[in-house]
Amino acid sequence: MSEVMLRVRDLEVAYEGAGLGLQGLDLHVDQGEVVALLGANGAGKSTTLRAISGYLSSEIARVTAGSVEFGGRILGSKPPHARVAAGMAIVPEREKVFRYLTVEENLRICARQPRARDAAQTLAFVFELFPALQTRRHVAAGFLSGGERQMLGIGRALMAGPRLLLADEISLGIAPNLVIQLLDTLRRLNRETGITILLVEQNAAAALRIADRVYVLENGRAVMEGTPKELLRREDFFASYFGVDADEEGTE
Repeated sequence: MSEVMLRVRDLEVAYEGAGLGLQGLDLHVDQGEVVALLGANGAGKSTTLRAISGYLSSEIARVTAGSVEFGGRILGSKPPHARVAAGMAIVPEREKVFRYLTVEENLRICARQPRARDAAQTLAFVFELFPALQTRRHVAAGFLSGGERQMLGIGRALMAGPRLLLADEISLGIAPNLVIQLLDTLRRLNRETGITILLVEQNAAAALRIADRVYVLENGRAVMEGTPKELLRREDFFASYFGVDADEEGTE
């Protein structure tokens, strides 16, 4: 039986003047898993990642009940940098890069390894994953395409040496073929390095390709959970995300 790396228990998040973003959310991520969070806009997916990573303060929100456990320890009010030190990192929206620093400078500034040799090895690994970044390593990040900035966001998170990678809607505004490439890269990371991944994604079909398990969020709660195959057998899930009835799909 796999060890639980992340556990969210009865989590509640309140936004100032806007009600609850999460309402008693329960979920867990086992070591080595790829878990996807799906749901409509406003379902609480990104709020979940921000609560886990400690970045809620900038959203005028706070955890009002429940807990987040990482590696068997309750994180409580630990700030983001302490959570990074504990072994988690988040891939934020692609615009959150240092626009006037080069690609390589953006990556090196996020290195958490105490030894320069370790940072150099991780940098080489990021460039191996994303050859486009190596080609443009001396180019200012502000001149990168949207897809290249998303690659840079993933690379910056990897420079922190995480055990748990939180990826927030990496498909947003990216061409479909590149979305598949980026998600396949995440799956490769999982398989080759054992890194655990919690993925928030609007593109359900793309997420189902790489996820071991899936949670569906609605109004700040998890309303479905299972493997991709299990969920695709559920008529309510299939109709919601693919616009057709599962039985109808099977007769064609």
